[in-house]
This record gives sequence, structure tokens and C-alpha cells, in this order.
Amino acid sequence: MPIYNEEANIETVITEWVMELNRLGMAFVILAVNDGSKDRTGAMLQQLAERFVDVVVPVDKVNAGHGRACRTGYDLAVQRQAEWTLQIDSDGQCDPQFIASFWSSRDGADCIFGVRTTRDDGVARVLISWVCRVMTSALCGIDLKDSNVPYRLIRTSALAKALAGIPSDFDMQNVALTVRLKRDAALRWKYVPIHFRNRQGGSNSINLYRVAAMGWELLRNLHRVTR
Repeated sequence: MPIYNEEANIETVITEWVMELNRLGMAFVILAVNDGSKDRTGAMLQQLAERFVDVVVPVDKVNAGHGRACRTGYDLAVQRQAEWTLQIDSDGQCDPQFIASFWSSRDGADCIFGVRTTRDDGVARVLISWVCRVMTSALCGIDLKDSNVPYRLIRTSALAKALAGIPSDFDMQNVALTVRLKRDAALRWKYVPIHFRNRQGGSNSINLYRVAAMGWELLRNLHRVTR
């Protein structure tokens, strides 16, 4: 879970996820990757770690953006030799009610990705995801569906193999990971329709100008993960 300045959300988000994963009887650890937050997020994560001992593991790093925070979490999951790696965001948009469908779909699958069929986060965000899908799919020659969806369950052995082909300094790691996974013809895919909630509190740190700049950088550098 990549996290940046989420003091308004992080307690509620982590608590609801812990409750749902416990309800399903899963053995799990939440790697809470704090990407150099400037608010009280770090202190709140420490409190949550004390409340949910051995379940919430705070990971502090220097701020480098969402993508590289994702990469830190991916790498840690591989190092821990988890059988499955779940990526979600920390703003409350990823509703834990859908994880049961992901989990029940894991037999016969290596990659289980959410597809945001309905959303509450506005037309601009819908447009951004659509443009990302169309442009990356065209460049890769593969339909990536919801290429930047932050709700994905991946067999960790497949994750480790895909990460080997992604430079660690690539900013949009989640999109790059989708590309690498889709290019592996041996992997088995399933998709779960999800509803994407609105941000539960606070404000998004990525404005439309920054999204456009990140999109341009993605297009300029996508060859680094497709070759």
C-alpha cells in the first residue's frame, strides 16, 4: 500500500482492510509504504502497527512518487516470499468488499486485476484512465484493459519475474508492471468488476497537470519495459 499524506484516511482504510481480511480468514501482512509524508501519516502508521501487531508493517522511504512507492512494496513482497501480492491504494477508493471475489478467483490464475466498471471519482479521472489504457495498449499491441488500476492480486512468482524487466527508476511502476505481465503469454488472467469509490478524505496530491506530465514521460520511456 503506497501512502503519501493520508492522515485523513489511513486509520479508516487500514482498519477496514484488516477487518475484512480477518473475516475471510487470511494470513496477511500490510506493507504500509510511507512515501515521505509531511503530515501525521507516519505517526499514525506507528500507532496502527502497535494496534495491529505483526499485521501492519510501516515502511518509511524518501519521497519519490506513487510509482516508486509501489515498487518498494513489490520488492518487499518478493523478499518476504509471499505467495500472493495484493496492491491497493491508501485513499479509500479501493473497497475491501471486492477482495473476496479476487481471492475466490485465484485458482487457475496468476494475475487477478480489478476493472473499474463504475466510479465515483469524477469524469476527469475516468478520462485519464481511458487515455492511459488506449495509449499504452496501442504502443504495446495488447489490450491492457484498466492498465493503471490500483486493485490487483498477483502471484508473487509472476511478480518477481515481471519486476526483473522493469528499471527501478521507472516512475509509473504499476503501469509498467501491467505491461510486463501482459506480455508473458504463460500467465493466466482473471478480471473482477469493481466499483471505485471517491477519495474518502483529504485531497489528491496528483493534479491534472502532473498527470499529463507523467503520461508524457510514460510514453517517452515505455520502450524500456516493452523490449
